[in-house]
Amino acid sequence: MTAELCAHEALEVVPSVMRFLRVEMRSNRGSDLSVPQFRALGHLRHNPGTSLSALADHLGLTAATTSNLVDGLVRRQMVSREPSPGDRRRVALALSAPGRRTIDGSMAAAERNLATRLGALSEEDLRSIHRGLAALRRVFAPVPTKPGGSRLPRNARSPILDGRATLRGGGTA
Repeated sequence: MTAELCAHEALEVVPSVMRFLRVEMRSNRGSDLSVPQFRALGHLRHNPGTSLSALADHLGLTAATTSNLVDGLVRRQMVSREPSPGDRRRVALALSAPGRRTIDGSMAAAERNLATRLGALSEEDLRSIHRGLAALRRVFAPVPTKPGGSRLPRNARSPILDGRATLRGGGTA
């Protein structure tokens, strides 16, 4: 087994898995939410306190368009805007309780449907997938960010990304 063969397989399989997950998430988002609004809720779920500009970067939208999108979510009480603790000129965005319920409900439904699909596999296959996903998590751990959504300096990154993580058994990642 080589890294190149694994990379080839990942490029073949991951898009199909992502397509399945996108369809599942969107089918459970509620008809009153646009896809960009739903994506914004998902980003804020994993990045509380993110800035408007960081959210715009994630969504691939202009700051003005993202501001309008966030205004709609704030009016619907799904997102809150608070002054950023470190910079009063910026706002920190976070999910409200209704916003969290919306995104969590959609994710739970997608997880149930994915589990149903994976239920057709043998226990051995499920264990292999679980080990593989754990390995991918170690390699692709998110880059730490400041509360406003900007990346931390390179020297403050994850020990895994810097190759300094200690694994069970004493080795390093």
